[in-house]
Amino acid sequence: MIRTAPSTRHARPVAALTAALLAFASTSALAQAAPDQAVIPQPQAISPAAGVFTIGPDTPVVAPPGDAEASQAAARLVELLSQTNGVSLTQQEGAAGPGVVFRRDPSLPAEGYRLQVSPDAAVISGADLGGLLYGAVTFWQLASADPQGRVQAVEIVDAPRFRWRGLMLDSARHYQSPDFIRRFIDWMAAHKLNTLHWHLTDDQGWRLEIRRYPKLTEVGAWRVPAGAAALEDLDPATGQPRRIGGYYTQDEVRDLVAYAAVRNITIVPEIDLPGHASAAIAAYPELAVQDAPNSEVAAVPADWGVYPNLFSPEENTLTFLEHVLDEVMELFPSEYIHLGGDEAVKDQWRASPSVQARMRALGVADEEALQSWFIGRLERHINAHGRRMIGWDEILEGGLAPDATVMSWRGVAGAVEAARLGHDAVMSPAPTLYLDHRQSAADGSPGRGDPMTLERIYRFDPTPEEMTSEQAARVLGVQANLWTEHMRDEARVAYQAFPRVSAVAEIAWTAPERLDWTGFQTRLQPQLDRYEGLGIDYARLALTPEADPPPPDGERRYDHQMKLCSSGLVLSLIDDAPIHNERPSLMMDIMNPCWIYEGADLENGADLRVAVGQVPFNFQIGEAIHNIRLPEPRTAEGELEVRIGGCEVEPALVIPLAQAAASHELTVVEGRLPARAGRHDLCLKFAQPGLDPMWGLDWVRVGGAR
Repeated sequence: MIRTAPSTRHARPVAALTAALLAFASTSALAQAAPDQAVIPQPQAISPAAGVFTIGPDTPVVAPPGDAEASQAAARLVELLSQTNGVSLTQQEGAAGPGVVFRRDPSLPAEGYRLQVSPDAAVISGADLGGLLYGAVTFWQLASADPQGRVQAVEIVDAPRFRWRGLMLDSARHYQSPDFIRRFIDWMAAHKLNTLHWHLTDDQGWRLEIRRYPKLTEVGAWRVPAGAAALEDLDPATGQPRRIGGYYTQDEVRDLVAYAAVRNITIVPEIDLPGHASAAIAAYPELAVQDAPNSEVAAVPADWGVYPNLFSPEENTLTFLEHVLDEVMELFPSEYIHLGGDEAVKDQWRASPSVQARMRALGVADEEALQSWFIGRLERHINAHGRRMIGWDEILEGGLAPDATVMSWRGVAGAVEAARLGHDAVMSPAPTLYLDHRQSAADGSPGRGDPMTLERIYRFDPTPEEMTSEQAARVLGVQANLWTEHMRDEARVAYQAFPRVSAVAEIAWTAPERLDWTGFQTRLQPQLDRYEGLGIDYARLALTPEADPPPPDGERRYDHQMKLCSSGLVLSLIDDAPIHNERPSLMMDIMNPCWIYEGADLENGADLRVAVGQVPFNFQIGEAIHNIRLPEPRTAEGELEVRIGGCEVEPALVIPLAQAAASHELTVVEGRLPARAGRHDLCLKFAQPGLDPMWGLDWVRVGGAR
């Protein structure tokens, strides 16, 4: 199973909440929540008034006649209240009166709203679809915070801080169904987020149907997963290893774009180039750099990391990509088209005589300038169709067209530099807004090892102090990213996203002087109750950021409850087996797989039991791979070496791994530790003949029953 905690995911961790959250939770079922205790993101101005408005089955929801957007917002409110309050309201058109009433107010700012609740009516005003919808969301939050649907009279005047409030969903590494993406869009809208950046192409998959080039999905949308277990999982129809993947037809994309638009969400597609090109090259080999070493891609690969494969800068490749972008722009009416630009290793371009000749003909000085020219050529193509280009912050290298927008992922420096140069920017920095990180130190689920807690995200400043006020005005907004290398199914995507999306929504919407971590925690409890109604299986462990103390000898200590010997590249990795059920996740530093069991009582010696497993070493880390040093094995299958008091001393216990190597799943190996006076730290390492597969441990038990 994929562990999420010593306790189950589905148990509400009431004991772990803050004192303020506990105090509010204990009273929320007895009386309606005060408006300032119920709304996420925090509104800009709240003025409570006297009296209570109560939602009931006979409460009408009224939109102005002929106002399609107001009608859409009203329909969304009816749907939300049905999901969380179990009440079925009637939507109708008409003039203002009792009930919930929507009205147009052109004086309000874009996406802003006014909510006026009295004992007789709730009036939601907005100038546009966004304002009407977000006013409805705020009213729903107030009504859903009380079991009887009572809402304290109040006036709320609100508008967003930033125009770009987004999430990125990586569908290239693992495919999600259109039904899931629709639910995801609904969840985004409930947080007043308005931009879904859709990562559709990468080395490990091409997910978008391009009618002119059908092999992009016939070939590029499918791969054999990494690991020995996957290679043995044969498809009976073909006798070959079973492939995973999928793609989105153009009709599905049009449906999703329209579905999102009704919820005031723009889908921004990403076609990643000139790097992250392996899936496209597997489908159309002529796109590769033909005369560079190791530029062939026989099949869509399954490794994570950065491949050296680049699109060729030749005219035929650029024409191909322009044709792709023509179909992309036909499907997505967004202002922005994302062209990637990240992690383009230039080795193939440097090694190619034809590329070097191309550079001389173009008069570009180096490979960075060639990338700038390459992206600039495609940017001009989308500009000619009335669109704008956005790319990751590497597009700054080698020069940038005046109208380009920078998405800063390597910290905030890219946005700061872009703004200094007069470009718009979106803040999307790693690691803070990378939701593939674990949510807490108590969480042993898969992902990057460094926890990105709710508080770390909430305290992120999208306009850092080094920006001038003019530069800060260039920041369009905030985006958190769901890279899915470690999210192999849709439930894991939801688990990694929530409740951290609530913190992202607040820093993207709320004015900095209104941000309040303590108040946010209070308002989070009714938000979590709403998650239950919306069917969001969020990470309860996000509310317990600190690691649990390690259990005593005689009980299992899981990998995330032990120290790692180093922190080079810490990952919690999903095993490759069992194929069809939940899998363990093994925490390790892949640059130095080594664990410390602290304070073992060895006074009389002790039995040692360890659950070990093998994970595929499917990482493209370039020259860094040569920095990994593993102990030399004594046998073909390797051994688990246990040292006492340090990692450089001779092993006190060596356990052969032959039995474990015969299984793709976890295996318990055991041995006897010698007697030593007092308590001692144990250092556990694996001696193995190669990197793939890499051994990891799931849990360790010292002493206790066998």
